[in-house]
Amino acid sequence: MASLLYRLGRFAARRAWTVLAAWVAVLALAAGAFALFGGALTSTVTIPDTPTQRVADQLADRFPDASGGSATVIFRSEDGKALSDAQRAGIAAVLKKVDGVDGVAGTVDPFAVEQQAAAQVQKLEDGRRQLEQGRERLEAGERQLAAARQQLEAAPSVSQAQRQQLAAQEEELAQGREELEAQGRTLDDGAALLKLSEGLRQVSEDGTTALAQVQFTDELVEVTPEVREDVLAALTDDPVDGVEVLPSAEISQEIPNVFGPGEAVGLVVAAIVLVVMLGTFVTAGLPLLNALLGVGVGVLASLSLSGAVEMLSVSPALGVMLGLAVGIDYSLFIINRHRKQLARGMDVHESIGLANGTSGNAVVFAGSTVLIALLALNVVGIGFLGVMGTVGAICVFVAILVAITLTPAMLGLLGRRALTRKERGQAPQPEGAHLPADRPMSTVRAWLTVVGTVVVLLVVAIPALSMRLGLNSATSEPEDSVVYQSYSTVERAFGPGANGPLLVVATLDDPVTDATLTSEQLRLGELLRDQGDVTAVAPVGASEDKMLLAFQVVPKTGPSDEATEQLVRDVRDLRADGVASFGVAGATSGNIDVSAQLSDALPVYLAVVVGLSLLILVLVFRSILVPLTATLGFVLSLLATFGGLTAIFQWGWIGSVFGVHDPGPVLSFLPVILIGVLFGLAMDYQLFLVSGMREAHAHGAPARVAVQRGFHAGRSVVIAAALIMVSVFAGFIFADSGMIKSVGFGLAFGVLVDAFVVRILLVPAVMHLLGESAWWMPRWLDRILPDMDVEGAALERSHPDPAHAHPEDAHPR
Repeated sequence: MASLLYRLGRFAARRAWTVLAAWVAVLALAAGAFALFGGALTSTVTIPDTPTQRVADQLADRFPDASGGSATVIFRSEDGKALSDAQRAGIAAVLKKVDGVDGVAGTVDPFAVEQQAAAQVQKLEDGRRQLEQGRERLEAGERQLAAARQQLEAAPSVSQAQRQQLAAQEEELAQGREELEAQGRTLDDGAALLKLSEGLRQVSEDGTTALAQVQFTDELVEVTPEVREDVLAALTDDPVDGVEVLPSAEISQEIPNVFGPGEAVGLVVAAIVLVVMLGTFVTAGLPLLNALLGVGVGVLASLSLSGAVEMLSVSPALGVMLGLAVGIDYSLFIINRHRKQLARGMDVHESIGLANGTSGNAVVFAGSTVLIALLALNVVGIGFLGVMGTVGAICVFVAILVAITLTPAMLGLLGRRALTRKERGQAPQPEGAHLPADRPMSTVRAWLTVVGTVVVLLVVAIPALSMRLGLNSATSEPEDSVVYQSYSTVERAFGPGANGPLLVVATLDDPVTDATLTSEQLRLGELLRDQGDVTAVAPVGASEDKMLLAFQVVPKTGPSDEATEQLVRDVRDLRADGVASFGVAGATSGNIDVSAQLSDALPVYLAVVVGLSLLILVLVFRSILVPLTATLGFVLSLLATFGGLTAIFQWGWIGSVFGVHDPGPVLSFLPVILIGVLFGLAMDYQLFLVSGMREAHAHGAPARVAVQRGFHAGRSVVIAAALIMVSVFAGFIFADSGMIKSVGFGLAFGVLVDAFVVRILLVPAVMHLLGESAWWMPRWLDRILPDMDVEGAALERSHPDPAHAHPEDAHPR
């Protein structure tokens, strides 16, 4: 591989304009593919075959009227006064317009519901008055019959006809009483059902806010952006005077921007690090230019797949993060090696080829570990995670190709201008001229470093013990966004549970009859109410075959609260006579199911990545203890990252600094993403630091001296690379999207901890303490393992002369 990359680097340097034109053409092709085949992104996270999805499928099959997705729209008085009759009529007209949108099954007018509820109450009161009147008439009839019987019994002679007539009248009165009692029971059941749903309001108590429902013909995940846009247009094109319209996230949530001011600041910081590291603006601009081109190709190519697969809206943002960060770093590694060789007097094209064959070889290997970790997300069995991993892998793969082709080409165009003017005027510096004297750290310092870093990492990881996983709700959006205002308005006016009502479905053993429907709904409704965290229960209806009864259940707590999660579990575990099972559907239970499945996948994926880590590092370093050290360090940094995420995003510590105004669960798929990405990046830094130690030891340096030499040789480029990574990732912390914000923080904090605490402090200290045993390996294993030569040492030995030149280098560019 090293020799191939050497030849590729020299070719790219000699044919620089051809390589540059080829990449521009690839960018144009990716843009064309996106324009032709790109589809819509989604913000709804779904996993097939979850309990929620199974209930949704059951509803679609046997209860189609309740199977479509729904969204809420808030109408709020702008002056804080109760909505007037004219405003209520205007709102009803707007909803009627929405009702006519293709893809909308219907709307629920909150004022019509209010009137219906009042009519039901009035109907019950009228029924009770009629019942009382009937009872009074029945009692009067009974008194008359009793008097007639006394007279009949007192008469000296009574005919058989008279006796039969009296018995018939008594039987008629008894039937009348039974009918009245049945009517009374029905009225009582109806009154009890109304009482169960008292907490389910559509208009706030002060009359200033109304909550309307929009029912779609399809499930939410299948509702197209065009339908959502048409609904939004119908809501806002003809506004009602004095009424503010606040659509919920299901209607108004936009695809988040993948690049904004925060990301630009991150790139500026990265540029400053590059200028400090490389010394010239021109050379510092190369990694940025290469990374931006690579991101353009990778993200556009990934988005061209969105027409064929369902792609989460955060996927392109992850691609941009990774593409920028690794793209800059990988180019930096090659450029840094090239500049050192030029300073030693090596010919330009020879230096480019050798840098590509050595550092470029390490880049390919390091990038391959990131690719493997990302692509391994496909084996978790969760579709959207696999797509996210694939998008990230595409962007990283493009960054690798750009680093080993475009970087040599641009360096060929620069020639010796890759060095500063001062460096170009200096005499060639022999290799190792600036190496410090051999002064390994003391054993006491090594022990203090190990104990101190491990303690710090474990302390930072403590919050992870209480980490809860969940999906972002509207509370993670900016406070001035329509989505957040809609959510907070519903919470204030109708209670937190109104933002996440549950659709509960009871599957009966036998069909319910029309006569017993109300009593059965009451029996099961009271059972649901008694779960303890329920504000209201309202019957939705029965399926055509009378085997399914559906209820709307409003929890007391919000969609992401622990109590709501427990309520979903409790309802599913309910047992009742005549009921085969209880199921829960809706966005809230769907999010709970997704989070639970992701939580179950987390240990499996971590085991896969850790096992992969050990295998790869054994191959690279031909050692047993070095891979164990690297892997344990990765696990420590990962736990510390989880702890930081929990403390800030779930507990709300210093949340205002990061724009976290409403703490909640940690984004459910973030830990899995972090494992994959941070594993690959941790192996990058491990490789560039420890491979130098291994090379020094292989050349005869004592183990502890080799640690010092390897660390000194690799620390500057690793520190610069880590600072660039942290800067790029941190820029996404200030994105508007709560998803992107938490992903950006997790990656930035994870790289910060792993690079500066684990790789820079902990690993060298552990390597010092291990001494010669760090490089121990059983002989039988050493014989069967292939020689990876990641750093291209064999290639370097075949090109020992710094002034070595090839005929085609006679006229370097």
